[in-house]
Amino acid sequence: MTIIRQRFQDQLDSLIRDIQRLGTHVYFSIDNALTSLSINDRQFARQTVNNDKKINAQNYDINEKVIMLITKQQPIAKDLRMMMSSLKIASDLERIGDNAASIAKIRLRTKITDDYVLTRLVTMGNLAMLMLKDLDVAFKNNDIILLKEIIQRDEDIDDLYSHIINTTYLIDNDPFIAGQAHLAAKHLERIGDHIINIAESVYFYLTGSHYEQ
Repeated sequence: MTIIRQRFQDQLDSLIRDIQRLGTHVYFSIDNALTSLSINDRQFARQTVNNDKKINAQNYDINEKVIMLITKQQPIAKDLRMMMSSLKIASDLERIGDNAASIAKIRLRTKITDDYVLTRLVTMGNLAMLMLKDLDVAFKNNDIILLKEIIQRDEDIDDLYSHIINTTYLIDNDPFIAGQAHLAAKHLERIGDHIINIAESVYFYLTGSHYEQ
């Protein structure tokens, strides 16, 4: 391998590490958002909201790095596919961070105390976090079967979202809190959707084909 190619490969490896670091920060952002819903510490919720700025900055840096690599290295084939997938993955991770911050903002407006709803919100978030962890495993191991399984798991998040939206007794008791609970569920449902987008981007990078159901 030539020195130039080795240097280029090092830059690609660095890009992948940046994506993985962003994924880790987003993972903990979801975890912190879920925690903020169930504790009395409003300052913790504010911290979770403010941490989204770091995620936005990481996404910006990844975009700049990809643009630099494309313009200076003129990559072809799989290298270019990896870069384009990285842009999409970083964008979806950034949006997941936005949704997590929005959940923490809900805690600044009100506290959801209903155990039925809160348990399902936390379960939605935990499912999303597990999907993110398994995505990292699937990428490292080139595990296409696991990728397909992750994509199918979004149905579980959607089912829980439907349960929360159709919980009418909460609306009868307090329409404002019900609205905020429904909004939290919507953000978590969107997080699931973005994770599916990431899984499909990883699938495209590994296989060179677009994922089809």
